Amino acid sequence: MSAISYKPPEQAALAGPLVQPRHRARVSRGRLVDGLLTAFMLAMLSLMIAMPGEETIPYHFLFLSLTIVYGFRVWPLWPTIVVTVAVTGATGWVLAAHALDGIIDKAELAEVPLMPALFVAMVWHAQRRAAALRQVERMAEQRRASLERERGFFRDTSHAIRTPITIARGHLELAGTAPSTGVTRPHVEVALHQLDRMSALSDRLLALARLDAGEELDRRPTDLAALVAEMGVNWTANTERKWQVVCGTTGQVHADPDWLELAVDALVENAVHFTAFGDTIRLGCTSSPASITITVDDTGPGIDPDDLRFVFERFWHRRPEDGPMGSGLGLPMARAVAEAHGGTLTAASGPTGGARLVLSIPRGR
Repeated sequence: MSAISYKPPEQAALAGPLVQPRHRARVSRGRLVDGLLTAFMLAMLSLMIAMPGEETIPYHFLFLSLTIVYGFRVWPLWPTIVVTVAVTGATGWVLAAHALDGIIDKAELAEVPLMPALFVAMVWHAQRRAAALRQVERMAEQRRASLERERGFFRDTSHAIRTPITIARGHLELAGTAPSTGVTRPHVEVALHQLDRMSALSDRLLALARLDAGEELDRRPTDLAALVAEMGVNWTANTERKWQVVCGTTGQVHADPDWLELAVDALVENAVHFTAFGDTIRLGCTSSPASITITVDDTGPGIDPDDLRFVFERFWHRRPEDGPMGSGLGLPMARAVAEAHGGTLTAASGPTGGARLVLSIPRGR
């Protein structure tokens, strides 16, 4: 199925060229802001010199602009110290000269330590905030790298086990067609069944890794009623159950049909695992203006109420009374598909006492 074919992600290759221009743009904007601030402060210093007796007005504007811009820019420590000393020295010299000349009252000199002190308080708070943000960014980067390694592990593992599965299956199928004793044939059948489980495990590990990585869906207008009806025909032909496929007209939904087919297939496979010959499996579709819902009901033993909270956990198994053990990834993968479409997948007891799985997705645009 095309939904589980693998294409190496290109995002990593593109990340470098995309990040560098954004970084350069941020640096350029920062330098522009610093340049404008420098020009403004020099203008205010010039007004302090040119406006004897009114110098406190541009003086306050100078420190106000410096404090506001620093709250957003947060320069490194040493440039901050140099700027603080230079601005305090230049403005203090102007105020002291005017005070000595009798232009302003010497009490105005109290502004010289006060305004720099307020700026230093801003520096302290801004530096603490910047340090906290850097710590958060480091933790987020470590988390992202950890998730990326986990997703890479799933992808690599699923691909790595495909080749030996294919080779082993080929040899076992040849052995199964060759003359053999009644003792060896059951062993070959068991081995083939286990290889089928490993193959399903590999496919679903890969599907989960791609969904976890946020792979973009190939959304297009899809007739879900037709998709479910076709899947019902396929399962009816291969499984000895009583099948009911009841889907009215649902219209088009903007979705990825390959992923949805994979999800519904997992729901039906789950129902097959927990039913026996003669049991009934019902596929249904309902629609509303906002969403379309697919239900899979069965007449099997149902889900124990204590187990409902576990059924979508990865590698968690319900043990069928008589049937093959699943991969433990079908329902988690189906829920991931539903959530990737902005929908939901829930499990409950059905009207006949068996299990009911309900997949609902919004119609989209």
